[in-house]
Amino acid sequence: MRGEASRIADRVSRDSLAPRLRDTGEDAWRIGNELFSITNVLDHNVRLERALTDPSRPVADKVTVLKALLGDVAHPMTMEIMTDLVDRKWSRARDIANAVEDFGVDAMMYYSDATDTTLKVSVELAKLHSALLTLPVLRSKLYDATVPAEARVKLLDSVLEDSGLNKVTKRLAEHATCNLRGRRYLSTIQWLINKYSRHMGESMITVTTATPLTDEQIHKLIDIYSAKVGRRVHINSVVDASVIGGMRIQVGDEVTDNTVVAQLQKLQRTVKAQA
Repeated sequence: MRGEASRIADRVSRDSLAPRLRDTGEDAWRIGNELFSITNVLDHNVRLERALTDPSRPVADKVTVLKALLGDVAHPMTMEIMTDLVDRKWSRARDIANAVEDFGVDAMMYYSDATDTTLKVSVELAKLHSALLTLPVLRSKLYDATVPAEARVKLLDSVLEDSGLNKVTKRLAEHATCNLRGRRYLSTIQWLINKYSRHMGESMITVTTATPLTDEQIHKLIDIYSAKVGRRVHINSVVDASVIGGMRIQVGDEVTDNTVVAQLQKLQRTVKAQA
């Protein structure tokens, strides 16, 4: 959990720089990649994080550290973002890396907007999440911290090689395994799905069924939940044969479970209670 100072710093910085980052258009691809690289560097260098967040250190000194780190190769917008972040107060030194990562994802979303692929990336992330649910061995390897990051990325690339995924989807999927940041792989993918969903002004409705939903079912669910939440929703269809039948529908933290397996479990608890 981030402290209040860090949450404020992250939110205010991103809100203030969002228009400028959005206006970079297709340059946002380069900026996002640079910010992901910086996140990785910060995560592996506690002393650097402390140097950039030390409230007693003049901002000019911190900018000097940044210039030594980034040199003259970074995009001007990347440097502007980092300069803004080191000028803010942080609850903990490591929180600045979280903020840099947030900016990196924002940049990727703005690049998606500039290339008219935002919905495509969102759908592809949802499909990737659904596919990995049925591949427990693969996803466990993708967040195995004992395996070098290069090996994890190589494994992922071998799986996605012929997938035809948009390059933003692939880059986000690579980031999730390249820099684990103490998270499980699927948790990071779900986090990215949620960020894209909020970015599009939609809500992500996760529907788990034993067999794939039909187009008619998807359209009906979209109509029902769009009316319920008051804005357009996107359906994240998850196939899990273990639920046997019915649907499990998750809207945020609210879960409605009408699957066969849930009903059997409920019946079993009732029988035990009456025994």
